[in-house]
This record gives sequence, structure tokens and C-alpha cells, in this order.
Amino acid sequence: MLADKQQRLLDDFLAIPDAQERLAAVVARAKRAPALAPAGRTDANRVPGCVSAVWLVAAIDPGTRRLRLRADADSPLVKGLVALICELYDDIPAAEAATFHADLLEKLHIAQNLSPTRRNGLDAVEARIRAIAGALSV
Repeated sequence: MLADKQQRLLDDFLAIPDAQERLAAVVARAKRAPALAPAGRTDANRVPGCVSAVWLVAAIDPGTRRLRLRADADSPLVKGLVALICELYDDIPAAEAATFHADLLEKLHIAQNLSPTRRNGLDAVEARIRAIAGALSV
């Protein structure tokens, strides 16, 4: 299911031929997303390893056992990239999300245009999502 969802996102964004334009589309899409409520911007929700401040709030839907994600960041670029990662993992069975290793940013040819510190921060976001999903799927 996650692989299919990743492919749909790839199909949507790879329709944009230029990598910089794809990145701009990712950022523009995130600008339309609602901001995380101030109550979610806590130290407990902050993702360590990110140079920019990134907050990730995760929950499990008790009826469906699906992961629900919301995130925010203080940088528009990071917010866009984190929103894309969250879009991929959101509304997926927590057990599946816990073991999936996405390569979405690489396949979109965005990752290679990011600084190593920014890439490490995004890896930390994905690792945190997988860890939370693993804990919530028990």
C-alpha cells in the first residue's frame, strides 16, 4: 500500500519536468496545509537531528489502526519536504509504516539538491515516523 502511495506521489510530481520546479510545487502544496496548532509545537514533538525546527505529531486511529500525522517547520522549504513525507506515511497501517523505507525524495531528484545537514534532518523525520509507527502498532 505504501509503495503504491509513493508511486502515485511520484507520478504527480514527476509530471513536472524540472527538479527545481518540482521542489517549488512541493513547497507551494505545503503552504496550503494548515499550520500545526501551538499546542503541537512542544519539545516532545520536536524532531531531533533537524537544523530547522520541525515538529511531528502522530496518533493512531483506534478503529482502523492507521497512522495519522501532522507536522510543521520553521522553514518553508523544510515544511514542504516534511509535509510530503507525512503525506506519504499518513493514513497508512502503523505496522506497515514502521517498516517502510521511502526513497521518494531521491526518485523525485530532490534529495541530491539538498545540503547534507538538511538531508540528515529529513532522514531523522522518517526515522521518527517509523519509530512512532512501530510503538503505536503494538
